[in-house]
Amino acid sequence: MQFMLQFRETAEEWGKHKDPTQHAAYFGVWNSFIGALAQSGAMVGGNGLLPPDTATTLRVENGTRHVFDGPFADTKETLGGYVILDVPDLDAALEWAAKAPCVTAGSVEIRPVLPPPSNG
Repeated sequence: MQFMLQFRETAEEWGKHKDPTQHAAYFGVWNSFIGALAQSGAMVGGNGLLPPDTATTLRVENGTRHVFDGPFADTKETLGGYVILDVPDLDAALEWAAKAPCVTAGSVEIRPVLPPPSNG
């Protein structure tokens, strides 16, 4: 079964990657976590994301496109990246999510991935 883990961090945590004194440690923990996922064979794919100020949001209202700079939601946590896992069940996905570096200062959303449409 496939699950998406969405990694959310507080602004304070997200800011650590910019701080030269914390940069190596911040990415070191993430690289270790993602490396362990990849080595386990559970990770199907995924990516880190650039900061929210690089986002663009599109809405279409009455046929008119409205483009906004930044993310849509005004939240206290930033979506920093995601991975797709192929694991036996939700419990296995939860085990991986509990190991994510952001889980203590942010959150990890675990969501099942829709299966591909059947051609029947």
